[in-house]
Amino acid sequence: MRMIRRFGRIMALVASLLLCLIPHLLWRIAGRRSPWPRRFLAMATRSVGVRVKVTGKSRDGDMFLLANHVSWIDILALGGATGAAFVAHDGIARWPVIGWLAAQNNTLFVARDRRATLSGQIDALRSAMLGHHPVALFPEGTTSDGSSLLPFKPSLLAVLLPPPRAVLIQPVHIDYGATTADIAWHGEEGAGANAWRILGRAKPLVLTLHFLEPFDPAACADRKQIAAIAHDRIAASITQHQHPFVPTTPPV
Repeated sequence: MRMIRRFGRIMALVASLLLCLIPHLLWRIAGRRSPWPRRFLAMATRSVGVRVKVTGKSRDGDMFLLANHVSWIDILALGGATGAAFVAHDGIARWPVIGWLAAQNNTLFVARDRRATLSGQIDALRSAMLGHHPVALFPEGTTSDGSSLLPFKPSLLAVLLPPPRAVLIQPVHIDYGATTADIAWHGEEGAGANAWRILGRAKPLVLTLHFLEPFDPAACADRKQIAAIAHDRIAASITQHQHPFVPTTPPV
């Protein structure tokens, strides 16, 4: 049955891509901003068996989203809900198919382990923020087990001091509820093993996006204060919404 579920979900992903790809390319040829990457991400989220709930208010437009990072599903769900362009590690750009798809959503690829390139990355991020649509960053720099937060890496937050345009920062808590420990991409070898396991699970998954109170980076003294405020708000939400662990995916 796990193989049947995997096959069905993969076919649903392919169908979602085919449905969105041609109109997206036509929008791009016409020189218009395409709404289809966001639509694809929302459809892809449902295709892998995830239902998204939202608490709080997602602000449209000039927002810089800072979120905790638990799974590859985070990108599908948050992108589908907000249309955000993501800041991602440059290694993803070289992934077959996935790298190209990420580029279609205006993903900014950065080399976080090469500090010599930081200035250029901040300049590229500053340019991306001029597009007047949300930008999303996972400031932990990697996925965690979801039960707590890793320290935030504030280096790229220098782009917000001062921001290239008026922008608010909105912390987002990505919450998988009682299935967090089961879903988390943490301690597994490669994204493929995690995806293969999750695609075979029996029960549908509910993911809640908690959009927390935004704040103005102009009121912060430096990027470390920006990181600290966002970290504290997301950590408080994680503590508030702690759930007992209920395993849903048997070992393969």
